[in-house]
Amino acid sequence: MTASHATVGSRSHRVVLLTVTCLGQFMVLLDNTIVGAALPDMQHRLHTQLTGLQWIVDAYVLLVAMLLLSGGIFADRFGRKRVYLTGVVVFTAASVLCSLAPSVGWLVVGRVLQGIGAAALSPASLALLAAAYPVPQERIRAIGLWAGLSGIGLAAGPVAGGVLTEAFGWPAIFLVNLPIGVVLLLVGLRHLGESRNPSAPAIDIPGTTLSVLGVGALTYGLIEGGARGWTSPLILGSFTAAVILLAAFAAVEARHSTPMLPLGLFRQRLFTVSNSAMVVVGFALMGSSFFFSQFFVYVQGSSILRAGLQTLPVSLAMVIVSPYAGRLAARHGFRIVVTIGLALAGLGLLGLGMVHADTGYGNVWWRLGVIGIGFALTLSPLTGAAIQAVRPQEGGLASGISSTTRQIGAVLGVAALGAIVRIRQSGGASFEAGINSAFVAAGAVTLTTAVFTGLWLTRSEPAAGSAAPRRSTDPDAITTSNEAPANSR
Repeated sequence: MTASHATVGSRSHRVVLLTVTCLGQFMVLLDNTIVGAALPDMQHRLHTQLTGLQWIVDAYVLLVAMLLLSGGIFADRFGRKRVYLTGVVVFTAASVLCSLAPSVGWLVVGRVLQGIGAAALSPASLALLAAAYPVPQERIRAIGLWAGLSGIGLAAGPVAGGVLTEAFGWPAIFLVNLPIGVVLLLVGLRHLGESRNPSAPAIDIPGTTLSVLGVGALTYGLIEGGARGWTSPLILGSFTAAVILLAAFAAVEARHSTPMLPLGLFRQRLFTVSNSAMVVVGFALMGSSFFFSQFFVYVQGSSILRAGLQTLPVSLAMVIVSPYAGRLAARHGFRIVVTIGLALAGLGLLGLGMVHADTGYGNVWWRLGVIGIGFALTLSPLTGAAIQAVRPQEGGLASGISSTTRQIGAVLGVAALGAIVRIRQSGGASFEAGINSAFVAAGAVTLTTAVFTGLWLTRSEPAAGSAAPRRSTDPDAITTSNEAPANSR
């Protein structure tokens, strides 16, 4: 009877833990898509231009991209429960700050803090889940539920953002995080158990700092170049600083005993090609989605609520197709699935670049759906390819790097495609023409990458070099890494 009670208690504890971790990741993923629906209202109420909107999105994504790897190691070293709940507190408090922001500047500060909280919360939630399910098959099922349930946040974002913004204004999209954060904190303090890994590698502070500054300087130049002039001393200085900082980052990582980014992994062609393609996925997906709601509101005259609903085919297609992408890669090979996915996404983006103010929605929604299907077919297989390229004990690190490269691509996509729109407008083109050019550019880059992966995404043998094994920080990556290995063809 005692044993039975213990088993029930353990099962009950796991259900609570799974619920708490799923809800935390749901909140993070919801924030990825809910903001896009509110951008037109932010622009109107905060009296900002395209540059301000770019910073509102990129300030968050930049911090997540640069701190995600360190967040997982921080959780292992200092306690997964502690880091998770700290991330919840920071993310929730930052959300309140965002909702109260009187200007774009304060909103960007809040978004930076949100990014820091998300970079702690997300990997710590997965670390808690993995520690609670030591049996491999149970862990695979738990992580599958975690990725699937929390992934609903991606699909819910556009609709929730449209409804909240239409009814209460853009601050409401951030206040929705407050009750979720309070529930997570109260339940987590009471029911989550602490765990840590004393042998986890040390935090790579120099590498983390240089990466944030380097990518930040590059992002600043891309976003502000259109407004300040591409040849202005400030913009040229930011690009120069980015080159110097990123070169210093590479030099530091080459000499660090436990680098956040072991450069030796990139000697493997499969690893390099898969991560290069992942940068493009982040670039095209996030860069184009930045303009979806703006297109429907400013070009086609939709309301914010209707625009949120109109962008839904992308996220719905991704939520529906993503669970099958890894299985298709296991059956047919990474190269075939990724190349088809990139080709579909590229064609969908090119098709979206041909849409105009008078195009009926019946001729628009399927293009968005094709884009979502295409990118859904690439995410898990690309991470699986990166994992296959390294030794088994480096799988967690490889999946974390894959997630980071996707986020870096997202930062650059919002900055670069926004720069294309500004350049077209400065030449006298309309906002509609500028957005069309951005969609076409994203589609052309994606199609070019499809050719690239079709030629080069083939198997390579893991190197014998050393790299400290680390925990994965990406839900897609973990799910894929536990699937049957796929032979690249």
